[in-house]
Amino acid sequence: MRIVSGIQPTGNLHLGNYLGAIRQWVAMQNEAADQGAECLFFLADLHAITLFQTPQEMRDNVRGMAAALMAAGIDPAKSILFNQTRVPETTELTWLLMCVARIGWLNRMTQFKEKSGKNREGASAGLYTYPVLMAADVLLYNATHVPVGEDQKQHLELARDIAAKFNQDFGVELFTLPEPKIGATAARVMSLRDGTAKMSKSDPSDMARINLSDDDDTIAQKVKKAKSDAELLPATYAELAARPEARNLVGIYAALTDENPDAVCARFAGQGFGAFKPALAEVLVESLRPIRDRYNALRQDHAAIDAALEQGAIRARALAKPQLEAAQAAMGLFG
Repeated sequence: MRIVSGIQPTGNLHLGNYLGAIRQWVAMQNEAADQGAECLFFLADLHAITLFQTPQEMRDNVRGMAAALMAAGIDPAKSILFNQTRVPETTELTWLLMCVARIGWLNRMTQFKEKSGKNREGASAGLYTYPVLMAADVLLYNATHVPVGEDQKQHLELARDIAAKFNQDFGVELFTLPEPKIGATAARVMSLRDGTAKMSKSDPSDMARINLSDDDDTIAQKVKKAKSDAELLPATYAELAARPEARNLVGIYAALTDENPDAVCARFAGQGFGAFKPALAEVLVESLRPIRDRYNALRQDHAAIDAALEQGAIRARALAKPQLEAAQAAMGLFG
């Protein structure tokens, strides 16, 4: 088994990233180490530049995200951690796959429509074609499994379509068709200001999210001011279906304590958020403090971060180079 996944380096990690993806990555890493499998986790800096980034922002964000991942438990000794740019085979394979992918397939990608908005003609060509880059990210390493959320399932299907067409067109069995990695159900963390919207680093209000770099007092203040309602907590989680903010806060508590949401509701049943919020703040502070402390220490050590990413890239390129050369040979470009 070889698992590949990536994250864009566009600012600090927040609680939604941690509970929705990174904690699952850490579990996969540890499970893979026990089973002799491999995990590759990359910082998708090439994806990030589909929207304008200043050079200094990009450098800072790559280092910051690497520090955050390592602080959250990604171990460069157990997993292959790198950023895309350090593996030039990624862009070389992307062009080969671009010549196999069909315009009609890309036209069906819903994320381009969402990200380009009303200014579709003014969007970068990279934003339109980046699903092919995503395909290269996994096919380059013959990934067998890719952890995906709901918003990425369509892109994994595209990667499988491209792999199958390449194999068929050139009469080879080169590319593995990656399967979605289904692990423990990841927590879906919503905004602290709007229980119907995902927690996001692009939200203009910093009060809408818990950053992994937030100090204890900031976390407590954000929880205290988080949107809730005046009703008491019920005995079961299902009874919160029509109360999105309440459901979100209970879900965060349950995810951090590894409890069933029904058990959390049962414990606080009949109590209001005046009692629940301080308990949630305490759980958040105790859970995130060690991650923040490790992050702050790592963030100051640029040499250590760069060395970890370079070593990861060396290991990644050892896997990528023969795969790229085999694709080139299959297309008649070499050999």
